[in-house]
Amino acid sequence: MLINQTQLTTPPTAAGVAVFKVIEPNLMLAFGNVRFFADGSLGKFLRAQFPNCLVIGCSTAGEIVGGAVYHDTLVLTAVRFGQDELTLACEAIADASTSRATGEHLGKTLRAQGAEAVFVLAPGVNINGSDMVAGMTAVLGDQIPVTGGLAGDDVKFEKTYTLFNDNITTDTVVALGLKGQAAQLAYGSQGGWKPFGPERRGTRASGNILYELDGKSALQLYKEYLGDKAKDLPASGLYYPFVVRSDSAGHAGVIRTILNIDEKAGSLILAGNMPMGAVVQLMHAKTEGLIGGAANACQEATAQLRQLDSTAQLGI
Repeated sequence: MLINQTQLTTPPTAAGVAVFKVIEPNLMLAFGNVRFFADGSLGKFLRAQFPNCLVIGCSTAGEIVGGAVYHDTLVLTAVRFGQDELTLACEAIADASTSRATGEHLGKTLRAQGAEAVFVLAPGVNINGSDMVAGMTAVLGDQIPVTGGLAGDDVKFEKTYTLFNDNITTDTVVALGLKGQAAQLAYGSQGGWKPFGPERRGTRASGNILYELDGKSALQLYKEYLGDKAKDLPASGLYYPFVVRSDSAGHAGVIRTILNIDEKAGSLILAGNMPMGAVVQLMHAKTEGLIGGAANACQEATAQLRQLDSTAQLGI
């Protein structure tokens, strides 16, 4: 594998990406602020410069390069894999209710392509992430790893973008299939969040929409917890997700981030499903805790690579 990377504060130019041509990339990753995606030209430019290269990416809420986090930049990473190791599958998603069906359709395409591992980029709004993944894994099975994430738009939660070849859209899930040597993919997922406050029971929920906690409006209770920060919803919800457990017996549970709110219904729209009757507790974190969680996730991934008798070459 050959890799080259650049970070930009202005839209890319032919001279700026010429350095990539020496490795003849067959995959280009683009992650950056929404302003680089909004006019739809980024994909067309990159494909014109590298016509034999798959191009994928998405808008972000910050960019990680080396050992630092940046804001309002564009990071381009050119990668050269072996021949016939990469495939691409894309599927538009109408709204959150079609998330599982979208995942199933992608899974069928990827299975037909012979994918042995999958990296997914999906819109950050109007989606049920857990349903989408469930649909993919229902078709692909448990032996094919599926990893990736949702696009961002800083913390606006209004409009995010995904990129696939010439196309930039607000409603498309992009899945990169890997096979052969490229399929040596490892991943880690750790949190730096700490639960606080009382445990409550989800007494009314539908899919990824939480209406009531302990029989009371979920949105109203959430606003009471946030205090002055409630005026900044849904953006401030990014800092106060929920941990969701099947019971209160000390299970680690899963983290559910707030994607949006519905004032009229008094509900919270979450990034994944909220099972009826689940135990719910609010979470918060300091920056050091989140950095520690990210470091633990890296260690988890590199440990998997050692088991594959491989070393890390590219981290996302």
